[in-house]
Amino acid sequence: VQLVESGGGLVQAGGSLRLSCTASGGTFGRYTVGWFRQAPGKEREFTAAISGWGRSAIKYADSVKGRFTISRDNAKNTVSLEMNNLTPEDTAVYYCAGDLNLIVGLMHTANQYDYWGQGTQVTVSS
Repeated sequence: VQLVESGGGLVQAGGSLRLSCTASGGTFGRYTVGWFRQAPGKEREFTAAISGWGRSAIKYADSVKGRFTISRDNAKNTVSLEMNNLTPEDTAVYYCAGDLNLIVGLMHTANQYDYWGQGTQVTVSS
């Protein structure tokens, strides 16, 4: 499966962005999809994930709970990440990742995902 992120950009603190991860080449609804981010000089970190196979289990990193919402539209092969009340600390390259057989308990673990997009830059100015 191929994953392509879109929706990044520059926004002021307190603003919102909606990222999309669009898939091709697989039965998308079966895939667990996660969003990760990497800020300059920092390791890639988990942001949010949603399971596949109709279970739709959802996990969020503590740092984004209550501000970010992940959702999926399998008919459109898309997983979205709605980001509200953004802060400069949210500035990073955001990646979506997919895996067909990932258990819910490992959705937050980057090295468990087999497929990755190229990333989209999110910059939040103060």
